[in-house]
Amino acid sequence: MSVLTCPLCEATCGLEITLDGRRVLGVRGDADDVFSHGFLCPKGASLGALHEDPDRLRAPLVKRDGEFTEVSWEEAFAEIDARLRPLLAERDTIAVYAGNPSVHNLATALYGRIFFKALGTRNFYSASSVDQLPKHFSSGYLFGDAFSIPVPDVDRTAHLLIVGANPLVSNGSLMTAPDMRGRLRAIRQRGGKVVVIDPRRTRTARAADEHHAIRPGTDALLLFALVRVLFEEDLVSLGRLDGMVNGLAEVEALTAGFTPEAVAPVTGIPEGEIRRLARELAAASSAAVYGRIGTTTQAFGTLTSWLVDVLNVLTGNLDRPGGAMFPLAAAGQANSAPGKRRPFAAGRWRSRVRDLPEVFGELPVATLADEILTPGEGRVRALITVSGNPCLSTPNTGRLEEALSQLDFLLSLDIYLNETSRHADVILPGPSPLERPHYDVALYQLAVRNVANWTPAALPSELPQEWETLLRLTGIVTGQGPDIDVAAFDALVAAQLAQRNGLDPAIVGDRRGPARLLDLMLRAGPYELTLADLEAAPHGVDLGPLQPRLPGLLSTSSGRIELAAEAVVADVPRLAEQLRRGPDELVLIGRRQLSSNNSWMHNLPPLVRGQNRCTMQVHPDDARRLGLVDGQRATVRSKAGELEVPVEVTDEIRPGVVSIPHGWGHGLPGTKGEVAAAHAGVNSNLVADETLVDALSGTSVLNGIPVEVTPV
Repeated sequence: MSVLTCPLCEATCGLEITLDGRRVLGVRGDADDVFSHGFLCPKGASLGALHEDPDRLRAPLVKRDGEFTEVSWEEAFAEIDARLRPLLAERDTIAVYAGNPSVHNLATALYGRIFFKALGTRNFYSASSVDQLPKHFSSGYLFGDAFSIPVPDVDRTAHLLIVGANPLVSNGSLMTAPDMRGRLRAIRQRGGKVVVIDPRRTRTARAADEHHAIRPGTDALLLFALVRVLFEEDLVSLGRLDGMVNGLAEVEALTAGFTPEAVAPVTGIPEGEIRRLARELAAASSAAVYGRIGTTTQAFGTLTSWLVDVLNVLTGNLDRPGGAMFPLAAAGQANSAPGKRRPFAAGRWRSRVRDLPEVFGELPVATLADEILTPGEGRVRALITVSGNPCLSTPNTGRLEEALSQLDFLLSLDIYLNETSRHADVILPGPSPLERPHYDVALYQLAVRNVANWTPAALPSELPQEWETLLRLTGIVTGQGPDIDVAAFDALVAAQLAQRNGLDPAIVGDRRGPARLLDLMLRAGPYELTLADLEAAPHGVDLGPLQPRLPGLLSTSSGRIELAAEAVVADVPRLAEQLRRGPDELVLIGRRQLSSNNSWMHNLPPLVRGQNRCTMQVHPDDARRLGLVDGQRATVRSKAGELEVPVEVTDEIRPGVVSIPHGWGHGLPGTKGEVAAAHAGVNSNLVADETLVDALSGTSVLNGIPVEVTPV
């Protein structure tokens, strides 16, 4: 029996794995885990199927004469060295795309940054710009650091307002919280209230006290109206934040045009309900407002993200028990480091073709195809993907497919031959999650309780560890070649990390790789733990509930919360224009699914069994109006393209909205995934318009896309 932390989503659940040699006999929740207490979702239960998947790559592939051939690691690195080295003279002609799984992998999280820094390109893209980048933007300007993101103190709150999130399916998102069903149930059992704002009656909405079906893309209008009511009715109360906030008067002035009466016809939420929502939020003994992917992947993603925390500030619920609080992680958290930190700034550079801004060190992936297809100096000629599948997960994927065919070189670090890696010249696989150690450096910075849990590898790896692969790639881009002394290079990396933290690298003994770096990070962290401490506690270390961290956490130039930073409020006039324009007639949104994790887990039989889940949900009134029939097919068209999809008529979605889950569209020529091909679904991003972005962060609009729908 092995105990480990599930690395597949943000919940970080503890699991017990029963093994017979290399064969997985069973997976169940770890009842003794200090955080998840035995909770398990279908994704975690599928770890055995992932480990044993016959389609998972177990050797490097090199494309020769248009066909992939298994080769040795030495042959693969020689090919990369020969193809990539000539392009290094102009670093910005090489782009990187990092997918979501790279954050859930300790090796890629720690050593990926070493490789990316050595590569030296400004053309860095990731799944963040089709996900949470607006929250980094707004948090950066509010609090001074892009990772100073408040999370709901769900275990103590009396009132939780959830906007555009479905945590019973996502298991939390920018909110690491296993067993959200139990946590939401506990709020209600102690006399609290859960309110959901969402165009769909989601699983979370069904479990809440109230659900309000808002029109997609109008969340910022609703939140502004709530702020307006707080000022109008003298309900603003900063509490312990008094004296820590700049911009209060400026925010009040900005609310003038966003009264409940003005926004109600556009949002679809009546004026009286808006006023009641604001009053109840202000009156609660403790409350937290939480917004997620429905709020960040829309035309006003940054303003919506900002207004979530404006409400938390104005009701005095920021940085207090039961409100929205800042976790204190044991390792790797910049906002816990002593000393002066440089305040956040976006737009330090901009994209060549569309002049879109850099945010948090990356450019919006909505413009990646432009950078490849548009001739001229600085055109992207090579792409490196790390655990990413942008041909399914980014907007207007048809155009990106065309762009990939124009590259001089494409390298994919991936465990699957998927819709993106099929275009690669070289594919380098990594070990399964059971064959590598794990610690959630990023996700513990977003946890609803401070915990730390180290997972040693349950099985020896049949493949090189990804940190070794990344260091060999770093050798190539630094001119030392792929045959670099990995052990010596790793020791240098550790020595530099130790020096930055005033530590002696020898203090961690003979550890190597991620274990050595993590040990150093833990020792330099706020709890001064060691990796040995975590090894002695296989079910995790409970570091206690969230504690107030202001003002010490702040790294703005003023040392105060900047409630009306110019970089954010500059977009308010555009929002006012939307209020005058009104809603589109029919719009498309995505949806999360409990047994699905973006694009990469559909080849596992336990997660795709049962009825087809890749359908277009439509309200009965719209179905009658459009001539759609449940179970038959419809054509969905947008400015970007079109697709055909089965129809699912349901009153769980509001009129004027259709919903298709993302991450599907498998079975394309050149891919290897027998199960995924048999449950192919459709790629919703074929109709996602890459020209529609949040103006401030460049994040793609994936919720609220204007579409036309007709029966096939």
